[in-house]
Amino acid sequence: MKLSHRITNLTGGGSDGWDVFYRARAMIDAGEPVTELTIGEHDIGTHASILEAMHASAMGGHTGYAMVPGVDALRDAVAARVQARTGVPTTRDNVLITPGGQSALFATHHAVCDEGDTALFIDPYYATYPGTIRAVGAKPLAIQAHATNAFQPLASDIDAVASGARSLLINSPNNPTGVVYGRDTLQGIADVCIRHDLWLISDEVYDTQLWDGTHISPRALPGMADRVLVVGSMSKSHAMTGSRCGWIIGPQEVIGDLINLATHTTYGVPGYIQDAARFALDQGDGLEREIAAPFRRRRALALDILSRQNTVGLVPPQGAMYLMLDIRATGLDGEGFANALLDEHRIAVMPGESFGRAAAGHVRVAMTIADADFASAIEKLCQFAAKIS
Repeated sequence: MKLSHRITNLTGGGSDGWDVFYRARAMIDAGEPVTELTIGEHDIGTHASILEAMHASAMGGHTGYAMVPGVDALRDAVAARVQARTGVPTTRDNVLITPGGQSALFATHHAVCDEGDTALFIDPYYATYPGTIRAVGAKPLAIQAHATNAFQPLASDIDAVASGARSLLINSPNNPTGVVYGRDTLQGIADVCIRHDLWLISDEVYDTQLWDGTHISPRALPGMADRVLVVGSMSKSHAMTGSRCGWIIGPQEVIGDLINLATHTTYGVPGYIQDAARFALDQGDGLEREIAAPFRRRRALALDILSRQNTVGLVPPQGAMYLMLDIRATGLDGEGFANALLDEHRIAVMPGESFGRAAAGHVRVAMTIADADFASAIEKLCQFAAKIS
């Protein structure tokens, strides 16, 4: 029996870019000690108070079908949070609660792309972006943002390929680079979207992990509120990765159509998880700062270590929980370096090539282990790079 081209071609016929990660996990399963700096998983876990709220809701009976768009109290809380941070009027009618940010990315592309449409995205990119676009039947087209420009995408590069496309996906603060798009960058992107009548999908799941600069949602730029769909999530801001609770912010009529899609796919998010998410949002900025604090500390540790050597390069991360390290001085590509580092030091990092061509010759390091262990791993990585360069 033959499967659909859409499902068999999700990775474009090649690797999904996670080979080093899978090899590291196999080593761990075999009992070998490996220092994992691969995925964006908090080492602190979900806060006990959030889990207590989740437990109380479940024990209180909120375990049946929840409203597909999301419970009103959570939609209201998300809307209030977005309006307070962006200044853009936002109500529950602009909010759809989704099973995590990945589900939101899938739904937003379904909303704006038909079969065969071209959907643009910025390279380097989160590893699932091209597969998500292929999953809705659209054609992914990457636009490179180069390390020489601090991984800030150029409006001229987007403009050059935007004719006939339907959408553009951006991510700031950015995974994998940690770069925060500046106002000039975002205004240039907005101008291109207006000129070519593009939908802009803005992945803002790292908006609470900001170390330098200012997070600007493109929905707040003049003329953009009606053409931007914002993807948000509790995963990174509140260390609720496994709870799978995210959202889409957009024009009311688009949210209405997305509710129809959710009715025919996910059928909503469990009520007790939504209640826990509402409780977490109600704790305000203090809890978000507490959850972000370890990454701020580890960024400072890494910058100090990297400043004392001259083999490994870095575009200083302005946000998110990652470092994008330039290891081209070693003569290896990202995959070769990551595999060699895993073999010699049992330290697992992600090859830059997992995130697109623009990140070739780099490795992504997740700042997701205890401070002392993290500092030790960065020092070993730098020493290894110096040895083989």
